[in-house]
Amino acid sequence: MADLLLITDDLRHAERLVRDLDGREGCRIHDLYGEAEPAGHPSLIVSDVRDLTSEALVRLRRCVDAVHGQGVPHLLLVHGHAARAEIQARLLGAETLPAAAAARLLPARMRDRAASPPPASAVAVRHAREAGRFLDAAFFAGDPITPTLADTGTELVARAIHEAGIGAWVRAVQRFDDVTHQHILLVAGLSAAFACRLGLSPRDRHHLAKAALLHDVGKTKIPAAILKKPARLDREELRIMRTHAALGHAMLAGSGFDPATLAVVRSHHEMLDGSGYPDGLRGGQIPDLVRLVTIGDIYAALIERRPYKSALTEAAALAILTGMTGRLDADLVRAFRPVADAFDPAATGATA
Repeated sequence: MADLLLITDDLRHAERLVRDLDGREGCRIHDLYGEAEPAGHPSLIVSDVRDLTSEALVRLRRCVDAVHGQGVPHLLLVHGHAARAEIQARLLGAETLPAAAAARLLPARMRDRAASPPPASAVAVRHAREAGRFLDAAFFAGDPITPTLADTGTELVARAIHEAGIGAWVRAVQRFDDVTHQHILLVAGLSAAFACRLGLSPRDRHHLAKAALLHDVGKTKIPAAILKKPARLDREELRIMRTHAALGHAMLAGSGFDPATLAVVRSHHEMLDGSGYPDGLRGGQIPDLVRLVTIGDIYAALIERRPYKSALTEAAALAILTGMTGRLDADLVRAFRPVADAFDPAATGATA
């Protein structure tokens, strides 16, 4: 079981939460208003602070910084106003979790942490944090997204893959608890590594990674309650989620992006047999750039953990891709194998 650090302003409530977790070993409680700073190397930080005043936020940041140097995921339990908590969580680099559901959901999070890959390198963690901050500022702040802005983010990812390697990048990004950030950066990194494996020119490598970075930009228009739902989506929620492809295309159209990139944003869920969305494209109607990003998109989703599912192993995820013959480009799936092999937990994190 993963080591959990519970930071609180209400020791009695925290003790009850630990009891609700069956008094699990590895749960350490830290008094937010105590004199000492938290120590050790937790695998997961949970902030259970009922009164998030300005002073509490300063103290909480100081506590988190004391143990956050290795990219430790941080969950902020929400006791009151959800929208306000989301803003506070952004400031702290945390993901929100309803306090009422903590006892039910935390055990799965702790199991995921215990089963997660080895720690990522400091270089990869630094690059992943930088990329995460870029997404917050560039994609999630509500400002227009321009090609120049996307180029900046693409260079961040490309530099990370070059310096840290795809294995370390995947391990660093898998530790993000914001599922949208995690997914976007995984797909961008996988696509950058895939482009290198395919021997594409520098210009084409940048083009592929840039399209991958932008592929899910439409999710910035999806309600947070759906994006962050700690369970599988129901039919109506899934319908809303699937509008992200068309929404993203509409966001970027007319903003200077090339048609191939716009096609990736709109069509990355299309399948060769016509079973995809939003347009039911078939075969030759789906460009190569879209096919490449789609493989990374599906693979990333398979190796990501969710509150309702564990991450698949490299072998299991690759087997699913291989089994999608007729829906995915089989030649490109075979070409993707070395990228997947590069971050097999048994591997050493070879570069792309």
